[in-house]
Amino acid sequence: MKLRDVIRVAWEAMTKNVVRSILTMLGIIIGVAAVIIMIAISAGTEASIQEQITSLGSNLVFIQSGFSRAGPGAFASGGGTGLVFDDATAIADEINGVKAVVVEQSSSETVKAGDVSLDSINILGTTPGFPSVRDVDIAEGRYFNQNEVDRKLKVAVLGYNIATELFGETDPIGQVITAGSTKLTVIGVLAERGVVGEVDYDERVYIPITVVFQKFTPSMFARITGDSVRMIYVEVEEDANLDNVITQIQLLLAKRHEISVDEATFTITTQQDIIATQESTTAAFRNLLAWVAGVSLIVGGIGIMNIMLVSVTERTREIGIRQSVGATPADIRMQFLTEALLLSIVGGLIGIAVGIGGSYIFSAVSDMRTVILPTSILLAFGSAAIVGAFFGYYPANKAAQLDPIEALRYE
Repeated sequence: MKLRDVIRVAWEAMTKNVVRSILTMLGIIIGVAAVIIMIAISAGTEASIQEQITSLGSNLVFIQSGFSRAGPGAFASGGGTGLVFDDATAIADEINGVKAVVVEQSSSETVKAGDVSLDSINILGTTPGFPSVRDVDIAEGRYFNQNEVDRKLKVAVLGYNIATELFGETDPIGQVITAGSTKLTVIGVLAERGVVGEVDYDERVYIPITVVFQKFTPSMFARITGDSVRMIYVEVEEDANLDNVITQIQLLLAKRHEISVDEATFTITTQQDIIATQESTTAAFRNLLAWVAGVSLIVGGIGIMNIMLVSVTERTREIGIRQSVGATPADIRMQFLTEALLLSIVGGLIGIAVGIGGSYIFSAVSDMRTVILPTSILLAFGSAAIVGAFFGYYPANKAAQLDPIEALRYE
């Protein structure tokens, strides 16, 4: 029997009872759609996290402070395990291969300009390397320099929205704003960037970090211990050896704090480290979701086997007639196996459409991003076909083993 005839007969048998065929395919449809949607959610979460990490800048090293030794003398002469602002200056000055170093310290203040007052504005104290490390552009004016940081000059660079809200169409360069009780001269405006990684770059005021230490987050131990910081961001030059730079930083900080490298509690990580950790976590989560969704495919396969067994029973006399006119057991087996495959393949195609549409709808109605992976579509469809063949073989083989005489006698 030709394959074309086998497919035609199988299709006719499947379309004789459309409702039953659809109900039989329902498990496959749900399983395929669930695999695509769940993997899309997992991939979307992974992409969002990776964007947040890469939005910090490129080729970065993160140095995070540990707990410092107790007592106001812990940092004397640089001792102690906590990080201080001077550590960032030392890294920028003494480490080869470092392009820029950024330290951030924030405060929330009321910002005023003329009659306009904005409450709870994020005042971000940082260093001159911020535009390079954070990959931001200057729309007007300039960013503050190291001399202004060292001299604690009260200058400010405005986020795009803050500049618009405070000054409208007026040129903000040279204007004076008040943050809390501190007057700041505007020297620049950042180009519009929007929200990246849950950080709205356009809704912040950027000033020298030394001014933040002095005016907004003063510490009574700063003269003794130095201004403590939680994190130092180091941008490494593209042609520099990253591992070598990290080793230099470890040795420098250990020397400054009079401890060995093994005793240091500060941690040094790279973007690649964070991304790799995140990818391993989300990959395990994605695999779990895929296996859970795969259960639906197995349930759908059991449904196909059940219906095909019923079909074999209903069509016993038809099988006997086909055998009597020359159909071999292989022909009968192929016919019923093809029907099972058609049910799973058609169900898989419908499931793909439902899965893709469901992924877009889920992304549209929720805050979670979805990313449809072509591999998930191939995986889901391939699994559906395999399930159809696996669970369809037993009914097909049972039909092929029917005795022609007994089949013809069947009522």
